[in-house]
Amino acid sequence: MSRQALWTYAFIDRPIESFTAACEFWTAVTGTHLSELRGEQKEFTTLLHDGADACIKVQGITSGPGGAHLDFPVADEREFMRSAVALGAEVVADHGTWAVLRSPGGQQLCTMPWRAEATRPPVVRGSRLDQVCIDIAPSAYDAEVAFWSALLPQWQSRAGSLPEFHVLTPPVGLPIRILLQRLDEDRPTTAHLDLACTDIEATRTAHERLGARPVARGTHWTVMQDPTGGTYCLTGRDPQTGGLPAQGARGS
Repeated sequence: MSRQALWTYAFIDRPIESFTAACEFWTAVTGTHLSELRGEQKEFTTLLHDGADACIKVQGITSGPGGAHLDFPVADEREFMRSAVALGAEVVADHGTWAVLRSPGGQQLCTMPWRAEATRPPVVRGSRLDQVCIDIAPSAYDAEVAFWSALLPQWQSRAGSLPEFHVLTPPVGLPIRILLQRLDEDRPTTAHLDLACTDIEATRTAHERLGARPVARGTHWTVMQDPTGGTYCLTGRDPQTGGLPAQGARGS
């Protein structure tokens, strides 16, 4: 139990020069406000909900296009780190009370102390940021499914609605799910954010008014870019449960 994930954070990683624009957009679409800025370059912040615990953070990065990653608050971050390493992860930076790791397929994740987070934020205007989708090359996909399933044994690990999807659903009350997506090409592992929406088109229109733009449409999802150029998806899942209202939507 000491390594069990007791809460989850979705981290929005964006180039540091786009940090302010990212914060403005994501606070608007999630109905949040910013915490104090932290870090040597004031490159970290938490998106705060009134009456609920936070589950989203934003980080300004100095190299690369950005994306997303997960943070796992636990009772014993050292035990979580040891378990991850035993399953094939690499320690990128060990800060004592928290650590940055990399999965076997190259996806960043972090562990940190649990601070009694327990109250999930509400649905905001028909949508909820509730999923991190890890995009994986075919050659690394099976190893990533095995790694994440073993790292999070209390989570439900199952095949998704399409052959290229695998879903990890957390215990009831935790705010962020994981979707593993097998790509059609070999390239480095990345991750992006997914929002569950009661009405994708209404949410898309609202996000466009805030500066986002649509990139591609699937049967039950729309790929978007936020004002910084960061990719995310609007998906046709139930914002309350994270599941599908009907068979076939993305990430069931």
